[in-house]
Amino acid sequence: MNTQIDIPAGAATLEGELSIPDGATVLVLFVHGSGSSRHSPRNQFVARKLNDAGLATLLFDLLTRAEEAVDIATAQYRFDISLLAERLVHATKWAIDQPATRDLRIGYFGSSTGGGAGLVAAAEIPRDVGAVVSRGGRPDLAGAALPKVQAPTLLIVGGEDDVVIDLNEQARARMNCEVKLEIIPGATHLFEEPGALEQVAQLTADWFVHRTLEKRRFDA
Repeated sequence: MNTQIDIPAGAATLEGELSIPDGATVLVLFVHGSGSSRHSPRNQFVARKLNDAGLATLLFDLLTRAEEAVDIATAQYRFDISLLAERLVHATKWAIDQPATRDLRIGYFGSSTGGGAGLVAAAEIPRDVGAVVSRGGRPDLAGAALPKVQAPTLLIVGGEDDVVIDLNEQARARMNCEVKLEIIPGATHLFEEPGALEQVAQLTADWFVHRTLEKRRFDA
């Protein structure tokens, strides 16, 4: 069952949905992409599959409702990777402080521009982030943060998404951590083809189960 939550993020308050299956040891924070929200049907689908695999999930809006309204009209925020990464760091710190989630290891699942934001945040707080998965993401947008990422990273791209494949290959070449590029044959950018999103969910669950590190955060 999903629990509706509010996450303080500086001057902003972010709305989210938290789901914790019995026995969960990993919490996956979803970092949605350009013009999307926590209600993305693709991310909702993957979250349910991760829950079925025993992983906890946190889907939340990176923007406030007022910011979303501006972004829909102007696209002002969707490529502001530093802002999105900052919001993700706030959500991570929030999860670490909550009694229900403080003992769970943290992973990030990013889509589109969220892939870049997730890697920037992972580079900023390496002791708190155990693994990263990017679905059809733009890891190249992480820029100078790429060589600093320590979390094992899985980049999933559709086989028909040629431009994004190239961008992911370029990003992978700049990274120093464990990083794998997984290409789903026949899939386009949104993985709308039959069975494509199921493959994404399975690869993602496997990655977080086997790659998420023991939480290395030290108490101050």
